[in-house]
Amino acid sequence: MAYDKFTTLTSSIVPLPIENVDTDQIIPARFLKATERKGFGDNLFRDWRYNSDNTIKEDFPLNDKKYSGKILVGGKNFGSGSSREHAAWAIYDYGFRCVVSSFFADIFRNNCLNIGVLPVQVSASFLKEIFEAVAANADTQLTVDLPQQTITIVPSGKQEKFDINAYKKANMTNGYDDIDYLLNIKEDIREFALNRPL
Repeated sequence: MAYDKFTTLTSSIVPLPIENVDTDQIIPARFLKATERKGFGDNLFRDWRYNSDNTIKEDFPLNDKKYSGKILVGGKNFGSGSSREHAAWAIYDYGFRCVVSSFFADIFRNNCLNIGVLPVQVSASFLKEIFEAVAANADTQLTVDLPQQTITIVPSGKQEKFDINAYKKANMTNGYDDIDYLLNIKEDIREFALNRPL
């Protein structure tokens, strides 16, 4: 399933300064019955966003009207726990295109990259600067430049490089998932099959 191309994103952010956020907190297990990617955003952080009587928890960052944007900034060890793809689906379906943390669980990172959410891992000190900037000004923006592999705090201009697998980077800049990539090179595959030595 193709998704929007990702090149450069400048956006305000939603801060979630909590460490060890696991996938069951991102999308509780009781919402995993669906097999399509749509509709999961409504239940992103469901138990943190809502009380047991389904009233909104006003103090949770995703419910705080002063925060908005396409970039979610989480604490260290974001996406730990079970390998459920639905956690990445919920983040994408809610409207986030980028998640920033000082450490990601590997499976969660790959699930994000497979559906068009860019996980940007930064140093602990740079993450602290982001949280401090948004605490001082809720309208703080970040610029994430995938081709250059940089993330910049817009008001201050402070910048850091981030790493990404070259194949996943190419797919994200083209808006491809793994199947789209194979379909895009099907003529090359056919030519190789016809001309490979026996």
